[in-house]
Amino acid sequence: MQKTALNDIHRQLRAKMVPFAGFDMPVEYSGIKTEHMAVREAAGIFDVSHMGEFWVKGPGACKLIQAVTSNDVAGLPVGKAQYSCLPNDQGGIVDDLIVYHYEEEKYMLVVNASNIEKDWNWINKHNSFGAELENASDNISLIAVQGPGAQSILQKLTDVDLSAVPYYAFTNGKMAKAAQVIISNTGYTGSGGFELYVYNEDAPELWNAIMETGKEEGLLPAGLGARDTLRLEAGLALYGNDLDDTTSPVEAGLGWITKLVDGNDFTSRSLFEKQKEEGVEKRLKGFVLEERGIPRKGYEVVDAEGQIIGEVTSGTMSPMLKKGIGMGYLKKGFWKPGTEIFIRIRKKDLKATIVKPPFVSL
Repeated sequence: MQKTALNDIHRQLRAKMVPFAGFDMPVEYSGIKTEHMAVREAAGIFDVSHMGEFWVKGPGACKLIQAVTSNDVAGLPVGKAQYSCLPNDQGGIVDDLIVYHYEEEKYMLVVNASNIEKDWNWINKHNSFGAELENASDNISLIAVQGPGAQSILQKLTDVDLSAVPYYAFTNGKMAKAAQVIISNTGYTGSGGFELYVYNEDAPELWNAIMETGKEEGLLPAGLGARDTLRLEAGLALYGNDLDDTTSPVEAGLGWITKLVDGNDFTSRSLFEKQKEEGVEKRLKGFVLEERGIPRKGYEVVDAEGQIIGEVTSGTMSPMLKKGIGMGYLKKGFWKPGTEIFIRIRKKDLKATIVKPPFVSL
């Protein structure tokens, strides 16, 4: 079991620790709902150091990324980030990721913890462009500070003007006593905030500085449990649940990151072109339960006659709506917002309604 540089701090805070993607990670501290509401109303701090970071450098860097990711990295300016995915050669998704254009011929790819080895092997396999690759995952910690109070808390710790860093952009600067920090306006909660990439040796002191500074503004440490309920309320997909090796980005509603432009000849491109032209048989859709219950991954979705029309991929009880919400792949004919469906929970079919995420307007 791997440990992040912040593991001792989590244990001092008496976090409930669980194995996750090969790491010993905090799932909750004061309770998932409490942490969730802190992020929505004030701020929360997360250790997401289990995520993977790859550097791609040299004259062939852009060509390699263009060949393995579905979005169009050729038009990505230095200082900007881009959500994308790594398509496999059968129309599925190896992983979803964020691409950071760090310098002219230098990019950082941030991948999911459970897929670090798989992604590393996949990208190396396709590196016919002479790009220099470095797996920096073991050297970098990632601290996410999310919520409406995140900017004001972090601004007290840096001379960088955080208001000048737009969404999906980043900069470098000093944060507290950490001299080298990538300060990124990305996030996975729907409540705004920043993600801080820092060397492992600087992570504990930075975490403690943020905790101390944020105390008066209601900042709480938050675990993987709240991270999941927050991202689901925001309608954000999770790899391993809503995305995997068998789901295409078109089916997942990610056609917007599947750029069919000249020179963007990534794997499975022709298949995605066909899907965009002819349509698909299933799509990832959001729903809200109209009856009391909690949808969970793997639950069957049925129509009014009890015929199976899909399966839940993510589900939870929304702390904001106080209703069960979820996402799942559904057959054609059940995609329109307002459509009535049923979620089969413990042999009961509970009524639900198709909605277009996000589930919560923030």
